[in-house]
Amino acid sequence: MKEKIVKYDDVAVAIKYLFGQEGEVPKVVASGRGFMARQIIELARENEIPLKEDRSLAESLAKIPVGVEIPGELWGAMAEILVQLYLLDQEKSRK
Repeated sequence: MKEKIVKYDDVAVAIKYLFGQEGEVPKVVASGRGFMARQIIELARENEIPLKEDRSLAESLAKIPVGVEIPGELWGAMAEILVQLYLLDQEKSRK
């Protein structure tokens, strides 16, 4: 088995957002670097949660404490990703 190389500057952030729920806003539910980032990514893959690679957005989101809503200045970038994830979810549910 090939060992995975984990670098400290690897970063991953998990966001929770319930589409269509009135008053619902995206929140950071997990964040980490290095080994923790790899764990977040592996857990997402195991649970078939869509992943989006965007290092600059991940770096910005990593500064937000877990459980805190995404600030307004990041909503534009989040909206683009949420649309992509929504479309993936709709496609997956049709299959």
